[in-house]
Amino acid sequence: MTNTLTQIASRLKQGVTPQALPIPGTNQIENSAGGYSFPVNDWTRLHRFLILGTEGGSYYATEQKLSADNANGVMNCIQNDGPRVVREIVAISKAGRAPKNDQALFALALCASLGDNETRKLALDALPEVARTGTHLFHFAAFCEGARGWGRGLRRAVGRWYETMDADKLAYQALKYQARDGWSHRDLLRLAHPKPQSEAHGILYHWMTQGWPSVGDQPHDVESLRQIWAFERAKRAENESEIVSLIREYKLPREGIPTQFLTSPKVWEALLEDMPIAAMVRNLATMTKIGLLTRTSDSTKRVVSMLSDGNRIRRARLHPIAILSALTTYSSGKGVRGNATWNPVPSVIDALDSAFYTAFGSIEPTGKRWNLALDVSGSMGAYQIAGVAGLTPRVASAAMAMVTNAVEDDVQMLAFSHELRTLNLSRKQRLDDVLKAVDNIPMGATDCALPMLWAAKTKAQVDVFVIYTDNETWYGQVHPVEALRRYREESGLAAKLIVVGMVANKFSIADPNDAGMLDVVGFDTAAPQLMSDFSLNNM
Repeated sequence: MTNTLTQIASRLKQGVTPQALPIPGTNQIENSAGGYSFPVNDWTRLHRFLILGTEGGSYYATEQKLSADNANGVMNCIQNDGPRVVREIVAISKAGRAPKNDQALFALALCASLGDNETRKLALDALPEVARTGTHLFHFAAFCEGARGWGRGLRRAVGRWYETMDADKLAYQALKYQARDGWSHRDLLRLAHPKPQSEAHGILYHWMTQGWPSVGDQPHDVESLRQIWAFERAKRAENESEIVSLIREYKLPREGIPTQFLTSPKVWEALLEDMPIAAMVRNLATMTKIGLLTRTSDSTKRVVSMLSDGNRIRRARLHPIAILSALTTYSSGKGVRGNATWNPVPSVIDALDSAFYTAFGSIEPTGKRWNLALDVSGSMGAYQIAGVAGLTPRVASAAMAMVTNAVEDDVQMLAFSHELRTLNLSRKQRLDDVLKAVDNIPMGATDCALPMLWAAKTKAQVDVFVIYTDNETWYGQVHPVEALRRYREESGLAAKLIVVGMVANKFSIADPNDAGMLDVVGFDTAAPQLMSDFSLNNM
């Protein structure tokens, strides 16, 4: 007993506590790996969930458990301040800060189902802002079906989604997103009974529920309905020339083209002319495989031009994860699923690499000295970011670190698990090469204190430590916050710590009571600017 108390007193004096034990006097809790970390509050966890989601689970938790834990966290926030939850959902979704919108739709459905009267009203009013496509609307309907019944408020909200959309936009949505999650526009129209706001709306509702009355040789008199006429006409097309003509004149999307014509380079060339950039990124491999994208083709020049247009990327809410996924898959020359292969076009790979950085927006250098440390331990390599095959938090964190590395002049990059190594990654290296280099580093146990211990030992001058991790540290003989405080004392620098959480769990290595520490969410498009502002005391 006396010996144990003496050991505790000694640790308090030295500021050294093994990560397998909580720091005395703190509210640390046991993490999933058996070490101790700080609990994050429900609002931080809400942000992690809305941005990272829970698809695929984590090394320590199944998708079902991680999803259930996060759902409970969302419900706690709703009970605490439902209107704030709705505002957070809308802000993150509208700005395109998350790789996927599913989490926002799920949380909005919970607000519409479990919130108080004010929260439910705000959630249903916000539906068009969060459910911007037909697929989003179907996801929301599926989530609501599981959480609540189809009461009058929900029916009205879905009805308003149809009523407030311009007829030409509604026609496009109905054509491009016809059914998902066991729901179709026909199902929702029969539940919601929206009132036609124009003749065109009425005809569209009829088409979605009962089909097009007849398809003549002439397009419809109402301009906003001509795309639907062209879609129905395309079903009867006999040759690619007719399909190409319909695409160019009526801007038919890929979803409106009969399958037998989707191996034609001429058809894809016509589709590319008005293809949204997100769809273009998804179809790069197909367009290369069929021979449309080559080293010298005009279509390749068009693709490169689109990927170089920052305004287009931001307007489309094209998330860096979508670009990174396309880059890693496209550059490999083979599909993640199936046996499809293609010869990647170098200029397209380079354009994707540049577009990744563009998607985070413009970030000004801070002039600070940065230490970017990547957790490459075993738990960081065992699951996926946003359900993207092959994109583990381990390699995704390297891509995120390169965003800061690309703009700052004084950067030291490290990789760590139970031991540490320096990373000599140039800002000129392409991301697919960076990811391969990081993925080849041997894995081990997790010790998030190593970057600060290394800086103290080597007397490195660091203003900001950034650790990209799942916060499941357990291996070291000193906690990360203790190592940081020791570094501050020995160096005389007011060094800061930014923890980039790569998993939607409830842990952090950052002490919430230390103003020099900050939690941000991995692959939040706002994160690099938040990090920059924090380093400059602009928060």
